[in-house]
Amino acid sequence: MIKTRFAPSPTGFLHVGGARTALFNYLFARKFGGTFLLRIEDTDPERSKPEYSEQILISMKWLGLDWDEGPYHQSQRMDIYKSYTEQLLKEGKAYRCFCTQEELEEMREQQRKAGLPTRYDGRCSRLTQEEIKEKLDKGMPYAIRLKVPQDRGIIAWDDMVKGHIEINSSELDDFILVRSDGTPTYNFAVVIDDYTMGVTHVLRGEDHIPNTPKQILIYEALGWETPVFGHVPMILGKDKTKLSKRHGAVGVEAYRDEGYLPEALFNFLALLGASYDPDREVYTKQELIDLFDPKKIGLHAAVFDPDKLNYINREHMKMLPPEELLERIKPFAEAKGFKVEPFHIKLIPLLVDRMHTLKDFVEMADYIFTDDFSIDEKAQTILEKNMPLDGLSDELKAQPWDAEHIEQVLRAYAQDKGIKPRDYFPFVRAVISGKSVGPSLFHLMEAMPQEMVLRRLTARN
Repeated sequence: MIKTRFAPSPTGFLHVGGARTALFNYLFARKFGGTFLLRIEDTDPERSKPEYSEQILISMKWLGLDWDEGPYHQSQRMDIYKSYTEQLLKEGKAYRCFCTQEELEEMREQQRKAGLPTRYDGRCSRLTQEEIKEKLDKGMPYAIRLKVPQDRGIIAWDDMVKGHIEINSSELDDFILVRSDGTPTYNFAVVIDDYTMGVTHVLRGEDHIPNTPKQILIYEALGWETPVFGHVPMILGKDKTKLSKRHGAVGVEAYRDEGYLPEALFNFLALLGASYDPDREVYTKQELIDLFDPKKIGLHAAVFDPDKLNYINREHMKMLPPEELLERIKPFAEAKGFKVEPFHIKLIPLLVDRMHTLKDFVEMADYIFTDDFSIDEKAQTILEKNMPLDGLSDELKAQPWDAEHIEQVLRAYAQDKGIKPRDYFPFVRAVISGKSVGPSLFHLMEAMPQEMVLRRLTARN
């Protein structure tokens, strides 16, 4: 059975790149009826924080990335890493390195002067048992390095995304498995975790490609079969530079708080670097599961396009029944001190085409919640014209409250006052909403309670 995993380090929020990695692994597992597990890689005590772990879980749940196993925590698996460390030492496939930082830097400096690659020269692998015992008796700290067989030759793998990749083992030095403080390095811990947890496929960022040969060597040293690897291209901003906060690359929770739908962000991330139908961008979760294919992931960096995210979010909002969309808007209204009323549902079809996020509904239509609404700059200029309103409320009240009759009354009133409708209608809109643009004025007035509209017209009179 296929088993994938997402293994974040709890050193910050779940960012866009991490969320996409999790999502690709989720889609792959779901498509083939496999298992998706979550593992928290928290072996760095200085940078790993429990609150970040909790944030990651909250973000994944909100995004709809439900996992089948875990969350496992590396910090609770130290005894497991220790047992495999002892195995490698016993078999002579790893060794203790007593070199100090000063000695290592001196070695690198000499290599630089000689025009050689800077790498560990394996000096501690040549220590005799007596020398090792002497150093241990003195209590000298040590790291543990893998003894890389220099005659190993080419290390190669068929990448699910990148195709065939290979590197010569002679390019690698005897890298560290366990630090001098006893904590395992990333490469060592991840191999043990993935194997013992039964992970069969690993989809991750292309920045991990340099780690893969090292991990393959660890798998071989332990006599284990390697999983299938796939490395996903990085994400760039629209200006083709490294993605950062100025491009909109914030944590998943920030998108939630800005009013993006989880299904829309899911859709957007699933297409970030992958392509299925060039003429289509909006998909349901199940459609994305059915379509997912690592071979459809591009070889070049993906571009984070906020405009595309806004479009996809709006389309997903339009797909929701008005009742459900209003329910999702409710927390954003309450955060502003507004109360959602039953009549607001009539405004949903009128405003949804103008919305990018749930938050937009509250901000662009504050006038449906309170008489103390904001007035945009252009509407303020329109209001300064001080056009007549006397008697308009009575004429509106005498007719049925629907768009057709409202339009008839307004046209007749403007004609009677000698004002062109194209000049008068914007004034009425500004009076009742404080906005210079919006949906059809007559349908907007119909959707608003008659008492609310007449009250504002009368107050302005």
